[in-house]
Amino acid sequence: MTSIRLRQVSKTFGDKTVIPPLDLEIAGGEFVVFVGPSGCGKSTLLRLIAGLEEISGGTIEIDGRDVSQAPPAERGLAMVFQSYALYPHMSVAENIGFPLKMAGVPKAAIAGKVAEAANRLNLTEFLERRPSQLSGGQRQRVAIGRAIVRAPKAFLFDEPLSNLDAALRAGMRLEIAELHRQLGTTMIYVTHDQVEAMTMADTIVVLNKGRIEQIGSPLEIYNTPANLFVAQFIGSPTMNILRGPAADALGAPVIGIRPEHLAIVPAADNGADDGLPGIAALSEHLGSDTFVHVRLNEGATVNARVTGEFRIDRGAPVVVVPERAHLHRFTANGEALRI
Repeated sequence: MTSIRLRQVSKTFGDKTVIPPLDLEIAGGEFVVFVGPSGCGKSTLLRLIAGLEEISGGTIEIDGRDVSQAPPAERGLAMVFQSYALYPHMSVAENIGFPLKMAGVPKAAIAGKVAEAANRLNLTEFLERRPSQLSGGQRQRVAIGRAIVRAPKAFLFDEPLSNLDAALRAGMRLEIAELHRQLGTTMIYVTHDQVEAMTMADTIVVLNKGRIEQIGSPLEIYNTPANLFVAQFIGSPTMNILRGPAADALGAPVIGIRPEHLAIVPAADNGADDGLPGIAALSEHLGSDTFVHVRLNEGATVNARVTGEFRIDRGAPVVVVPERAHLHRFTANGEALRI
């Protein structure tokens, strides 16, 4: 299984630095997700690893070999893009087998590898169809199949599901995760969707302005964010942030609390002495969950996740009670405080 190491890798375009020097190690067989907002450098970093962009400094090693100056074809990696980039005049089988044909692989061997890839991706019955006869999810599977037949050292995915609707994205997440389980090949996956990151990754790399903010498992990132940026980026809905008197009362300059760790009590029933009084502003009923937005008396608004059956009148006085065991404390500069 292929390991990838970046040592002080950087990228500049003219006088603009988009990737300051960074270090990163990816173990063989890992499923690593680069996640961050648009413009954070995650796709650029992936393209540096692939060799599609030249690094401005540092080294990239694949299985201990320095490939910093090696062209993409010599790195043994396969990339799957946001756009499917399929040949419209070719059948599914021809699209999947095309890289092998270009490499001069015998027709019989190509047919065998295409059949194997199609079977893994549930494409066998579509092999004679053209891309125009396929759904978006099927086209993306063809693009993945074209990468599989090359038997790469690692797969690089650049936001491959962003063109699909919500239902197809959910299904393809499962399919890609299952493919990783079957193949055991190192995979690097770029997305701005933190739900994809949380559900697919062994390891998440959170990027912001070209810098690595935190590296860890999904639960580590979620439960122990290194700073306010990570805390607010990972999690849907986002973490509530309190400053001022409410934060001071809870023991830090800045307090973070996730919506599921807030309880809402009608003001008349409140028996807690550490609650935050406010007014119920808006309820979003989603079936299994209800999200209640509460405007605190001190001015901040928080979002609480409660059961789907929960009902509260808009404008009703309430008290929001945080679970103290799940408070996240930060310095005024946004760095996590570990107590």
